[in-house]
Amino acid sequence: MTFDWPTALPLIFAGLMGLAILIYVILDGFDLGIGILFAAAEDTEQDTMIAAIGPFWDANETWLVLAVGLLLVAFPLAHGVILTALYIPVFVLLVGLILRGVAFDFRAKVPVGKKHRWNRIFFLGSLIASLAQGYMLGVYVLGLDVGPGGMAFGVLVAFCLAAAYAAMGSAWVIYKTQGALQKKAVLWLRTALVLTALGMAAVSLATPFASPRIFAKWFVWPEMLYLSPLPIVSALLFAWLWRQTFHLPRPDDRHSLTPFLTLAAIFALGFAGLAWSFYPYVVPDRLTIWQAASAPESLAIILAGTVVVLPVIIFYSFYAYRVFGGKATDLTYD
Repeated sequence: MTFDWPTALPLIFAGLMGLAILIYVILDGFDLGIGILFAAAEDTEQDTMIAAIGPFWDANETWLVLAVGLLLVAFPLAHGVILTALYIPVFVLLVGLILRGVAFDFRAKVPVGKKHRWNRIFFLGSLIASLAQGYMLGVYVLGLDVGPGGMAFGVLVAFCLAAAYAAMGSAWVIYKTQGALQKKAVLWLRTALVLTALGMAAVSLATPFASPRIFAKWFVWPEMLYLSPLPIVSALLFAWLWRQTFHLPRPDDRHSLTPFLTLAAIFALGFAGLAWSFYPYVVPDRLTIWQAASAPESLAIILAGTVVVLPVIIFYSFYAYRVFGGKATDLTYD
């Protein structure tokens, strides 16, 4: 029995691209969320929050570069269609990422009296990037619909994704800090969880109605039975995490990482639902994975490079999180 490379290679790259997107949403989601939470934090708290993400945020954004790179080289037709439909929000996303990157460094270099300005820019850049990503997700869910309905849904998802990132940021602050800031982060998490749950519910309800094909994948027997754990487990995790917020922080800082891991599991379940909804399409109802893929020979060469690069990214990510584990210390600059 021979291995069918022309069929398997596009599936492999679709899986790799999906994995990169999911890891990016979880990891860069918490540092974007911390930037959003700057609006509710005091000056000294902002320094501690920056210290909580400082060693990680550059590495986190590597996963976005990897995902976009895989889309470009492995699915060039899809890259052209998606980027054409989302040109403006992609531009806005890049502006947000540039603003927060500049502010991250400049806030440490300017005189104390001008630090507030760069803190506001860091918040603004984080919020803009989060809203742009949410808007693109909403438009993509509706099949790249850029009409009034698609734009309105994109705006809804934009604010809900920003809330989800704020929840991730709150959970990370709970893990990396202690004292008054940790207690405040619990309150932030409680508020953000409500909007996150509403956002995921909206996307989950809208996706099956975006096309008859997706509706048929979710609301036929026995697929309904097989897929039912995704929304049920997600709802149970939301309810359990909401209840835990009334018992945090615990003595001796036990289970401080639990909220972050729980949210990561919720994000993974939501991503699995979206992946099932759109498979085998990479551009909803337009291009399948195989129609949009590069030639098998090109994919084989790209896969050889990915086999080398991906383990390196995974290794230095794990290494960074291990070396800089524990609570965030006082922020100092050399």
